[in-house]
Amino acid sequence: MLEKVYIARHGNYSDDSDRCLQTAKPVSSALGIPIYVEHGELFPPEILAIIWLAEWFSPVVPGTGLHPRPGSAESLRQYFPEIDTSWSSVWYVSRKGEDVNQIHDRTDGFLEAFEVELERKFTVKHSRVLLVSHAATIITLVRSLLDNRDFPIRVGCCSISEFERVPGEQRRLGSWKALRLADGSHLKDGASRDWGFEDIEISGGKVCADIVCLMALGIDIA
Repeated sequence: MLEKVYIARHGNYSDDSDRCLQTAKPVSSALGIPIYVEHGELFPPEILAIIWLAEWFSPVVPGTGLHPRPGSAESLRQYFPEIDTSWSSVWYVSRKGEDVNQIHDRTDGFLEAFEVELERKFTVKHSRVLLVSHAATIITLVRSLLDNRDFPIRVGCCSISEFERVPGEQRRLGSWKALRLADGSHLKDGASRDWGFEDIEISGGKVCADIVCLMALGIDIA
């Protein structure tokens, strides 16, 4: 059973699609551990595994296409040889996008499925994991672990959050104690370019910009 979860936001790299992998790469190299691509491994006891989680995209306007999806672990390994392709993603994000409630549902579902899959697939003890992702996904991960969808938090680049399972707790959600939240004290100038859901305008769980687009297209959003 997992005992600690670390969550890191990507660094300030120019390529949005590979930012998380670029951030995970030096950690992987320094510790000699693999990166596992999860679009939500066998490792010895007490060794950290690095999992990359997918970005959040708000819902597409109907008739305008689908959001891109990151390549498979196999295709990405030519650029990041630290990737271990033995892990199969337990959760694929809809290419139609997600509203704010749906990304919370996604991270709840991912965390439930992820730990179950770890316990099913590997017999060796797994105690710590590092999740590397983007701001919106990290915020909902924090809220899922604390089982509080209204928890106020902003996340800066390269910030770290650390969670420890409450002794005796068996639940996958809400059984964690936050030791650090979006902490940037390890950085010379602290965490930068922080982001929170309050930076977008929401009506009924939907990003207002998307609602405006739908209305401009004459699409009924009732």
